[in-house]
Amino acid sequence: MSNSPAPKSPTAPPKSPRSRADEVSQSDTLHRILRLANKLMAPFSTYLEHRYKISLNEFRLLMLIGRFPNSASHELAEITGVNPMSVSRAVAALQKHGRITVERDTGNKRRKTLVLTDEGQRLYLLMRPQTDKVADYLVSGLEAAQVDTLNQFLDTLVDTLEAKDEAGNSRFLESTRPDDADA
Repeated sequence: MSNSPAPKSPTAPPKSPRSRADEVSQSDTLHRILRLANKLMAPFSTYLEHRYKISLNEFRLLMLIGRFPNSASHELAEITGVNPMSVSRAVAALQKHGRITVERDTGNKRRKTLVLTDEGQRLYLLMRPQTDKVADYLVSGLEAAQVDTLNQFLDTLVDTLEAKDEAGNSRFLESTRPDDADA
């Protein structure tokens, strides 16, 4: 047996070092993720928003309450990644339109849970198939193993964004603070 390297294939082009300009930048990745998020909202704005007179945050909250009955506002803020003020506004709007009620938790008097009303349940059941269609279409070009890998990547990205330092501050917000934020 020879220890010499295998001869290169005459048809393979020589490998040249890639320049940084040829590589995908992290900014490109961020823009792809933002584009994906925006594209995913198209069916909502096209088919649901005007028909049911519901905002995006109200829709997201309604769908989560349907999936996770008796959740509290702060829990849904955590699940969605939406700031608590936006969740509070969506809760108020859903209440105003008779889609949810806010009830005291019998086991914990300080906790208030969100419960779908009959109207909220009706809307949830009407909009759930559309949500499922969007989810199914999104991953329709992937094999099951690729969906699992995608979910692992997404979990890693979310974990990175949710990491806290020793003082309980968001590492993400601290790391992305503008240089002139203290000015």
